[in-house]
Amino acid sequence: MKFILAKKIEMTQKFAPDGRVIPVTKVIAGPCVVTKIKAIESDGYAAIQLGFGQKKNLAKPLLGSFKNLGNFRFIKEFRISDEEAKKIKVGDKLTAKIFNAGEKIKVSGFSKGRGFAGVVKRHGFSGSPATHGHKDQLRMPGSIGSTGPQHVFKGVRMAGRMGAEKVTVNNLEVVEVNPETNEIFIKGALPGARNNLILISGLGDLIIEEPVKEEVKEKMETPNEVSVNQETPAVKIDEVKEEKPETSDK
Repeated sequence: MKFILAKKIEMTQKFAPDGRVIPVTKVIAGPCVVTKIKAIESDGYAAIQLGFGQKKNLAKPLLGSFKNLGNFRFIKEFRISDEEAKKIKVGDKLTAKIFNAGEKIKVSGFSKGRGFAGVVKRHGFSGSPATHGHKDQLRMPGSIGSTGPQHVFKGVRMAGRMGAEKVTVNNLEVVEVNPETNEIFIKGALPGARNNLILISGLGDLIIEEPVKEEVKEKMETPNEVSVNQETPAVKIDEVKEEKPETSDK
């Protein structure tokens, strides 16, 4: 199983080879950095923590836990197998390269918060008739059942806080992947507002990019270039003879 953290950007459209218009959502997936690895021996289960996004200021305990890898805005944990956890190291990166066009993925995010809403907006009730004694009752819920149990059953659809809940959409298709900019275009709409955090997962193996190590480059000498270490022979002053012009006596 492969997964990555992403940021929702906007909705746009792509054109298929046959000319069809495909509505897609553009997201920026990664780069995500592995900040912690949990093993069965020490934690009881195998998982990795991914850091995504940048934040200006962080608390000192978080800075210490990140081990100078960066000031991450989001931290999420994903369960993996113990064999996969042994192949991953702290500091490894995940980018949009782990996904390919045509794959089916699952996307999770938090929906937009709508505040306190009534039953018509929250649950899609049709409302009461506008006439025949229904004054000021057009959007009321009406009866909630018999009065025998003397209490309201759990799960009764009533007015309340709407939105800001976790929503998961399955079987979405990846239309296009741009590895250079970490952009992924997903067919259809995704939950949440712009710049919201979303979790993308799918079937397949994780492609880990190890951190680039700074290697000392040796200077190679070419025949066209003069080596710096090559010393020019020193010329003694005594060996230099001044040539005086010959004078003729007439």
